[in-house]
Amino acid sequence: MRRITARTACLAATLLLPALAGAPVPAVARDLPDRYVVSREAGVLPEGITVTPDGTLYVSSDGLGTLYRGRIDAPDLAPFPARGLEDRPSTLGVHTDRRGRVLSVGGATLTVHDRHGRLLARRTAENGPLGAPHLNDLVVTDDVVYVTDWANPVIHRAEIRGSTLGPLEPWLDIRSAFPQFPAQYWLLNGIVADETGSTLLVASNGTEAVWRIGTADREVGRLDLGDQSFGADGMVLRGRTLYAVLNYGAPHGVYIARLDRDLRAGTVTHRLTDEPLDLPTTLAKHGCRLYVVDSQLDEPPGRPPYTVTAIPDPTCDDSP
Repeated sequence: MRRITARTACLAATLLLPALAGAPVPAVARDLPDRYVVSREAGVLPEGITVTPDGTLYVSSDGLGTLYRGRIDAPDLAPFPARGLEDRPSTLGVHTDRRGRVLSVGGATLTVHDRHGRLLARRTAENGPLGAPHLNDLVVTDDVVYVTDWANPVIHRAEIRGSTLGPLEPWLDIRSAFPQFPAQYWLLNGIVADETGSTLLVASNGTEAVWRIGTADREVGRLDLGDQSFGADGMVLRGRTLYAVLNYGAPHGVYIARLDRDLRAGTVTHRLTDEPLDLPTTLAKHGCRLYVVDSQLDEPPGRPPYTVTAIPDPTCDDSP
């Protein structure tokens, strides 16, 4: 999920009104690395991440567009041989579906690969009200993929029809929720869905808020977290617990909120801001650990090695 610039953040702040295949790996957290090397190649700038139930990590590259793959029990990742990404210089959001397929977005395209890197589908988003799309993150439900657009205040949608993926089409122009806010500063980032796929939570860097959307009626409302500025980048939702990475408007780190039953309001319960993170962008959860991307996007092209940091999940009392 792309980081907002300081200039844009300041402008936005002044405008803001007061399942997958495989069984879990039986590894014990103390036996797992605390840090993973995504790549030692210059300019990678890791950005997105997902971890499957069997402990496979996929990490995307904002700098090169490459995907990387590894295991939670090994400290080094390797390039994932995803075909058809040669003309996509940046890859941001990455997730897997229940069939184990790897879905990722970058530029104007959504791609789907099998576990071997074979390209299964490629969909291109339409231009939005501000011009060319810049797809940022995605969430996969049982029958739909929803995708956020950094450059336009638009959420795109593609239907999953068995083993096929439908066209990627504009689904919701989110400006209706806050019509007086300038369209170019919505800056949509992370997106998550509840277990039923009936509710989406969408992060907006520009409005420094997370927005709740009902997928049936497209009703949009702001997630009420009290006075907390919550311009999240990447997010993870597990039940009623929301994990979010913040990298501007608040100290960098992982913030955890407990939400109400309807996912309309909540309270921030943990702020993990003392961890050794290097401009975190997003995270994944596996067992009782959180895997956080060290993007180095504040000083591109950064300095190898590019890493992912694992930290304990303070809400978890069980073994991974």
